[in-house]
Amino acid sequence: MTTLKEGDKAPDFKAEDQDGNKISLSDYKGKKLVLFFYPKASTPGCTAEACNLSDNYDRLKEKGYEILGVSADSKKRQQNFKNKYDFKYPLLADEDKEVINAYGVWGPKKFMGKEYDGIHRTTFLIDENGKIEEVIQKVKTKAHAEQILQES
Repeated sequence: MTTLKEGDKAPDFKAEDQDGNKISLSDYKGKKLVLFFYPKASTPGCTAEACNLSDNYDRLKEKGYEILGVSADSKKRQQNFKNKYDFKYPLLADEDKEVINAYGVWGPKKFMGKEYDGIHRTTFLIDENGKIEEVIQKVKTKAHAEQILQES
């Protein structure tokens, strides 16, 4: 799906999180970032993935990672999702799909025999200098932190 690969410069972005705070890639300069894209807040797979990352937040922080989730959900939906599960990291409300398109994770999908366009669950590990260290396209929702920690 995405054409971005290891060694590429991560596309810069500016978007609002669940509370309306403007967040950009440059906010993470000098830090490593787990940038994960998920299809829809509060759905079973997305909840499993986001909770797994939140449950392992301290372990990821020890490795120097910050975490940022992105979907095309509204700020209100992202806020409800974050508050319900008490996530320790922000969720971007990318309703206009600027960040989603910049990272190339929007495209045709199949579910139960139907084709539609949507977000492909993808995670980008970005280094302190804004370069992509790893692209994880086969995300294990219940063990995503383990995948990330193995890559780092």
